[in-house]
Amino acid sequence: MIWERFLSKSVALGALAALLLGFAGQEAIAETATYVGEKICAGCHVADNKKFGHTLHAKVFRENPKNEMEKQVCEACHGPGSLHATTPTDHSNLIGFTKEWGTPLAQQNDQCLSCHKGGQRLHWPGSTHATNKLGCSDCHNPMSRFSTNGLLKKSSITEVCQSCHKQQEAEFKKRSHMPVPEGKMSCTDCHNPHGSVTRPLLKADSVNEICYTCHAEKRGPFLWEHAPVREKCTNCHAPHGSNHDKLLVSARPYLCQQCHSPAVGHPGTFYNASATADAAQVGGAAGQRVIGRSCQNCHSQIHGSNHPAGARFQR
Repeated sequence: MIWERFLSKSVALGALAALLLGFAGQEAIAETATYVGEKICAGCHVADNKKFGHTLHAKVFRENPKNEMEKQVCEACHGPGSLHATTPTDHSNLIGFTKEWGTPLAQQNDQCLSCHKGGQRLHWPGSTHATNKLGCSDCHNPMSRFSTNGLLKKSSITEVCQSCHKQQEAEFKKRSHMPVPEGKMSCTDCHNPHGSVTRPLLKADSVNEICYTCHAEKRGPFLWEHAPVREKCTNCHAPHGSNHDKLLVSARPYLCQQCHSPAVGHPGTFYNASATADAAQVGGAAGQRVIGRSCQNCHSQIHGSNHPAGARFQR
């Protein structure tokens, strides 16, 4: 009985030793890769090297590297290249930044974030783009200079964002829209694609704070505040584009009537044709609650008023 116990323990220890030796062997193989230098890489990747020479990465790595890793230039990002130089068809010997190469996405992003961490990328972990398995190389191309800055895959930020966000691209083509197609704004004026504390990746704590960066006159404080305005600008406005005036989500007066439909006093409902825009056809006059700015013909200060008599936003 004692001998059998000793034998079983010996077998277990032997198996454990073999397992540890196996791990050590794998680490030894991984560690055999060494740096070969930029000239070896450029010997094969002639076209890539020519394009890479125009990028900010190339200029920093070659002319003013801040550490030993950056001095490796190509291998600073792709890892030691000795094994890749001998067996270039084995994708496991080098870190690639395309989905076809097969390097795990987390490893690709870790390579980028090893230098580009903090700042605007502070909230990247757990962000919408990160959880949807988006890689840095899905938006950026560090090997070529297609954009003025940011090493983007396309010439502008807007083009990069719209390659995925087709609904927003369509909204920017509507009659009333933010001046993004004209180049006066870009998506990053309102959003931080690398992560934010807000759900739509806003660069501020709320929708209103973003809108107030340009529309400061709507901030207040007001003596008389309009509740839906204070709550959220998007209660009335479409943030990207609309076919209604002033990016409104619905035409006036119908937008106002979604909340204001009292039975007495000043009814918002039109009871007969005499109150419509074509009332002249029935012998009446066109109602000012329909034509022009509709309700805002009278309630002109609809975002808020500081006038003592401005409780109804008329002055």
